[in-house]
Amino acid sequence: MSVFKNPYFFIPVLLFGLNQILEKSFGIFIPWVHEYLDDLLAIPVILGITLQIYRWIHPLKGNFKFKKEHIFVAFLYVSVVFEGFLPWYSEQYVRDFWDILCYALGALVFYFKINN
Repeated sequence: MSVFKNPYFFIPVLLFGLNQILEKSFGIFIPWVHEYLDDLLAIPVILGITLQIYRWIHPLKGNFKFKKEHIFVAFLYVSVVFEGFLPWYSEQYVRDFWDILCYALGALVFYFKINN
């Protein structure tokens, strides 16, 4: 199945888009959603797009899957950049342990529901 047709991919993309429209266009900030939804959806969206591109260009096509190590490295990278480096570099970013938990849950969703 195409990643783009997988509901575990396209529903997070739609939720992310809707959340951004509410925040940026209408100034509506729902507390928990504003703080954690983007973090929860980040890994499935980032790796979902990346997986689909790999399936277009890799010789295995639709059979291509990321290994657990690849997903872990993506999780680690996003966590270090957004919860380590950027808060140190700019006051616009806030270091939050719960964000890392959201990245981890998103990585698990990606691994079990999209990367198949």
